Amino acid sequence: MAIFVTGSTGYLGSYIVAGLFTEHRESLNLLVRAKTEQEARERLWASWQLHFEFPEFIEHIDTRVRIFRGDLTNERFGLCDDEYHALVDTTDSLIHCAASLNRKSEKQCLNVNLRGTLEVIQLARRAQSRHGLRRYSHVSTVAVAGKRQNEIVTEDASIDWSRSDYDPYARTKKFCEHMANRLLPDISKTIFRPAIVLGDSRRVETSQFDMVRAFHVLARMPVLPLRPHDKIDIVPANFVGKAIVTIHQKDAPGHGIYHLSSGMGSQTYLELTDAIAQAGGMRRPVFSPWLGGPFSSTVNWVAKRSGAAGYGASLLKVFWPYLDWNTVFDNSRVVSELGEAPVKFSTYAYPLLKFSRDHKFRYPAKPWPPNATLEKTAAKGRAGA
Repeated sequence: MAIFVTGSTGYLGSYIVAGLFTEHRESLNLLVRAKTEQEARERLWASWQLHFEFPEFIEHIDTRVRIFRGDLTNERFGLCDDEYHALVDTTDSLIHCAASLNRKSEKQCLNVNLRGTLEVIQLARRAQSRHGLRRYSHVSTVAVAGKRQNEIVTEDASIDWSRSDYDPYARTKKFCEHMANRLLPDISKTIFRPAIVLGDSRRVETSQFDMVRAFHVLARMPVLPLRPHDKIDIVPANFVGKAIVTIHQKDAPGHGIYHLSSGMGSQTYLELTDAIAQAGGMRRPVFSPWLGGPFSSTVNWVAKRSGAAGYGASLLKVFWPYLDWNTVFDNSRVVSELGEAPVKFSTYAYPLLKFSRDHKFRYPAKPWPPNATLEKTAAKGRAGA
């Protein structure tokens, strides 16, 4: 039996897979969008090399992974009958991590988040009917809390259907939680709601740069249109990945919903800018909250332009509501469950920014070794001789 994981080629998905490989022994069923087995392996290598060297990667792929080449948004993932029945028969539990984070495209969020989640739920339903399902874990977001201002939000108070949502991403993720609760009433479920996932507290490397780019723009501004004592809830990817893996593998987690966040440990903009300025030998910015309105209007105008400035502005436009809401998400449940709190962003913010700038906001991915496929074929031939 195996754990079915969606989103394994994504940033957070790579942390989940790495945690399952290093801390547990189960096999994995992975849904990968690819035309060939080799293309699927290369996509996984591009994502997982953040965690593994190539020989270790190949060992995991060859001994603990079954790849199902399909698409989340197609009926039965676009798999043939034999493949889909094999997926149902061998899936013991599910971690649904795949999602569209495109906050500007309602169409993409509807297709990937809603239609995709419905297909995963149907798989869970069929596995439960066939042989029983140990757990369905769903990776959501704290953004399901909707529009907030100056609040501390607990898990049970997050969903308020009378509130408006910031964007299609938040709206569709809220409905995904609703579908899982309504359509899987007899299955053990765990909902994980990460806050702003940014970097890794153990190392400088990252392969996800959108939010880093937004912070890069802000960090270079001499005047910030923010309130200095507002808090922003940022959590490292390694903490989020560990929490999901650890709690998913527990026989009886203490709760059904967890905020994977910094909670009351969230830091203020003043704390973060002081730490970054000190580490980088830069001048501290001046805070001018009254510039928030004009700044937002300027960002909206620049976002319509092409080039680097337009791209940076478009990122700020998308993330601005999350920078301005001064809302944190209570994380006492996950801290109690893991016995540890996430590392503060200020301790690794500058190294993360420096790595990103030095590499022009691109991960220096290693290509697939040219002789790897030939060596594998030769090894199989020797074993069969």
